Amino acid sequence: MASFSMISASSHLYIPKKLAFPIRCSSASSSPSISTQSSPLKFDLKTYWTTLIADMNQKLHEAIPIRYPEQIYQSMRYSVLADGAKRASPVMCVAACELFGGNRLAAFPTACALEMVHAASLIHDDLPCMDDDPSRRGQPSNHTIYGDDMAILAGDALFPLGFQHIVSNTPSNLVPEPRLLRVITEIAQTVGSTGMAAGQFLDLEGGPEAVEFAQEKKFGEMSQCSAVCGGLLGGAEDDELDRLRRYGRAVGVLYQVVDDLLEEKMKGGDDGDGEGKKKGFSYVKMYGVEKAMEVAEQLKTKAKQELDGFEKYGDGVVPLYSFVDYAVDRGFSVS
Repeated sequence: MASFSMISASSHLYIPKKLAFPIRCSSASSSPSISTQSSPLKFDLKTYWTTLIADMNQKLHEAIPIRYPEQIYQSMRYSVLADGAKRASPVMCVAACELFGGNRLAAFPTACALEMVHAASLIHDDLPCMDDDPSRRGQPSNHTIYGDDMAILAGDALFPLGFQHIVSNTPSNLVPEPRLLRVITEIAQTVGSTGMAAGQFLDLEGGPEAVEFAQEKKFGEMSQCSAVCGGLLGGAEDDELDRLRRYGRAVGVLYQVVDDLLEEKMKGGDDGDGEGKKKGFSYVKMYGVEKAMEVAEQLKTKAKQELDGFEKYGDGVVPLYSFVDYAVDRGFSVS
């Protein structure tokens, strides 16, 4: 089993070349580095993830057909169906649903909706008035192809389409209406003024004291929502939903902190802002590499501790454990 020593007391980042994902990962570690203890059994997260990506891509293609006015739909499809999309939110939603014995067919409409609202948030975040990013998912940002006006309209259209897709396509025999209403409420709160929108505001305007809150809102909220929605669809109890909420938030922020560390490594210590980045901040920018590494270690431990509460579900929790390891290791590409 590969050890996860990327986050350590050293300011140098080490990325293992190969990773075999465990079927069960311990949250305890005697080493200050990011490490994983496991049983001899393995789980192939890459196959699990890429299989679901193929399913999701087909369903998203069907969910956003070209209609009048064609240019809006073309702009929507451009971002949602981008080849570089990892589909992390849909995959986590499906995994959480299956943990509680839910049918993935029950989760697919919500998983599509999560990808739609996620793509909408990225379209808007990339705009010149926001983060001013010229590229996204390995291709030019939406506004650089379709213009700022069309990008705004595409994002505006994707948000309600996601909710409509959930209501119109979730099998009523698999998901009772009260659960579906809770799913819709969860997504609405996630993207709203107390969720991701608040995170983007603080990313633009907040001071150093707001970095943790901004990271949680901008990056933790979507992951948290994905896990909770999957749990709701699978019939999780309220205390289990609370665990999924804390787990998802920790994984979402962990992924971004590691992204920031990797970006710092690629820059080679250059203090200049990345291309297209207007403002924004991260743990690395605010506190330095070593502090960011400590934060990543804490988040990894926190996420796995929450999953320890799902012992009774046996191997069903394996994918969720593996997402934590992937957030640290990035041992394979899914796009």
